This record gives sequence, C-alpha cells and structure tokens, in this order.
Amino acid sequence: MAKRVILLFLSHVFAGAIGFAAGIYALPILIAPSAPDSMAIAEALEDSEFVGTFSRERADSDALHWGDGEISISADTITFLGRLAPGPDYKLYLSPEFVETEVEFNRLKPEMVQVGEVKTFENFIVQLSKDVNPADYTTLIVWCESFGQFITSGRYQKKADDA
Repeated sequence: MAKRVILLFLSHVFAGAIGFAAGIYALPILIAPSAPDSMAIAEALEDSEFVGTFSRERADSDALHWGDGEISISADTITFLGRLAPGPDYKLYLSPEFVETEVEFNRLKPEMVQVGEVKTFENFIVQLSKDVNPADYTTLIVWCESFGQFITSGRYQKKADDA
C-alpha cells in the first residue's frame, strides 16, 4: 500500500512538472500580441541604414532557443523579418562586439544597451530611443532575461579593426 501511494505521489509530481514546463513554453505564445503587418514592416524597412541576419547556427542556439531571419536597423527602429523560438521575457540588446554565447553576452553586458522588449515571435518592430546610436554598435542580440538564456544574434556592421 505504501509503495502504491509513493508511486501515485511521484507520478502526480511528474505530471505537474510536465504541465508547469508546458505552461512556461505556451504562455508567451498565448499572450503574444499580433506581429506587425506587412505594410508596417515595409514602412520600417524604407529607412534602413544597417542589415544583418539572425541565424539558428549560433554557438549557444539550440532546438528551443533560436532565431532565423533578417534584421534591419534605422536611426529610430529595429525591424526583424523572420521567426524566433517562443519564450518569455525576450529583450533586445545592441552590443559593441559580435556575441553568440551566454558567456560572451555576460562578459559584454555592461557595454551593451538594452533597446526594448520582443513580444512577438514572428516579425517585430522595436522603437529606438533618441539617445541610442546604432552606429556605435555592431551586433543585435535577443536574450531571455528571466532564464539568462542566449537566443540569437546578428552582426549588422563590422568595426574598423575587425578582419
């Protein structure tokens, strides 16, 4: 009898853990706002000064943490045309150096600027603050703040001393 109670308890704890994990994954998808429409994307792309690519092939990207698509940066907006793996609490950062791992991100975070939140997983437009000059940076990064997880990055320009 005691063995059965223990097995039932463990099975319920396991089922609860699976449900909790599924909820963490599904909740951002369920509450995500609609992605910008093609007209808004086209308008934002008109004044692009820099372009780059988010890729699934980054060192710390994996099956659950990735981005794939084109990034475009103007003086006042960052536009993404593509897809991101769904997740909670995504933040968008500009970095002075190319980053593709959590270790690199954490090392350079004091030199980065957080430019906004990413709340959609297909296409986004993020407004840049007037005091942020994208020409002072080289790389755009999507980072999951809650879990300290690297999602993806894309270099949009090289520094003069880059090979």
